[in-house]
Amino acid sequence: MAENYSAANRPTPIASPGAAMGTDWEQRVDFARLRTERAAKVRAALEQSDLGALILFDMNNIRYTTATHIGNWARDKLFRCVLVMRGQDPILWDIGSAARTHQKFAPWNATENWRAGISSWRGSIPEEVGVERGNAKRIAGILREHGLAGEPVGVDVVELPVLRALEREGLHIEDGHGFMQDIRAIKTADEVALLDHAAALVDGAYDELYRYLRAGIRENSCVALVSRYLYENGSEEVEAINSISGERCSPHPHVFSDRLIRPGDTAYFDIIHSFNGYRTCYYRTLNVGSANSRQREAYRRAREFMDNAIAEIRPGATSADVVRHFPAAEEFGFADEEEAFGLQYCHGLGLSNWERPLMSRYHSFEHPVELKEGMVFAIETYWPTADGSAAARIEEEVVVTPGGCELLTRFPADQLYVAGTRLFTGVELPAHAGEGA
Repeated sequence: MAENYSAANRPTPIASPGAAMGTDWEQRVDFARLRTERAAKVRAALEQSDLGALILFDMNNIRYTTATHIGNWARDKLFRCVLVMRGQDPILWDIGSAARTHQKFAPWNATENWRAGISSWRGSIPEEVGVERGNAKRIAGILREHGLAGEPVGVDVVELPVLRALEREGLHIEDGHGFMQDIRAIKTADEVALLDHAAALVDGAYDELYRYLRAGIRENSCVALVSRYLYENGSEEVEAINSISGERCSPHPHVFSDRLIRPGDTAYFDIIHSFNGYRTCYYRTLNVGSANSRQREAYRRAREFMDNAIAEIRPGATSADVVRHFPAAEEFGFADEEEAFGLQYCHGLGLSNWERPLMSRYHSFEHPVELKEGMVFAIETYWPTADGSAAARIEEEVVVTPGGCELLTRFPADQLYVAGTRLFTGVELPAHAGEGA
């Protein structure tokens, strides 16, 4: 079993993990260092690659390269764009008022590099207006000015009219998102500390949920409780909360409902949110009022897979070493690994929930990835009861350390815990209940 994460053991010690306020009397998360180290990693990777530049539309890649954020309402709009050129500071085109705000309050980039821009807003402006053509011509012109127009250009996620416009300007487009995934896979000390803090907020949310959970409440009420706790305690965004109970646990529906929770139900939850951009993916399974032998056995199996996988994690091990401890799809009622995908696997965590390394029985035996110090990822296991009436779901977040790995997730998960009202008969009262009577 991995130990709990200790910031004091990291190469760059960060004091008082869990404290969000900056002080003058000890070194905590250093946001200037966070920005500088992320930017330096991108510059170094570009210098060592065949790419001359990157054109990035993904919100997470934009935040990583520019340290700007304008709220998660913009996450799926694809209207922000950053140009990162070899040997140059990034140029960001943002919605006009945001660009002006960056000019005033983001001094880590030159004022002229924070620019107002417009896109088609996911095709809402018709292509014949020429927004895509104009933007492509502007970017290509800047690349020509810097002698980079003939070099390959990496693009992460892009709308088809935008891609065609860039190609009509003579740009040779390659995959920029995989390039950024490789850069982001190894976390800096400040990134790990922020991931740890995000997990600590979920620790607290689960404590609130454990005390709240009982028969007669609804799955969506649990979602509301957790969302409020996270926002009140500094969460930047609650991306999703799975709240699954009773017979809905198997198969896993991946969405909450308004179902009433009943006595004896298994209930599992996944809490996905971000703190200063850094995200969690954090499942826990609880029972309500009581737990029968089938439910306890399902939990034991899921925990066994988890512990055996964690025992493999260390620098130099591979994803194949980890996933061999997961059950094959056929063992728990699925036809193949594609059908069972997402139930027994690992995925990287950072500014998004989908970072490298991603490990599964679907692909990791044939395409193993080496684990390296500084990787942070979540491990998810699942096992249904023999009669299909319930299932257990566990998730731990780990950081790879020189000696193995450490846990970021700390709400107890060593066994199936029971929440809610406990009912006792007269002959079953706990031993201490009658003392002194």
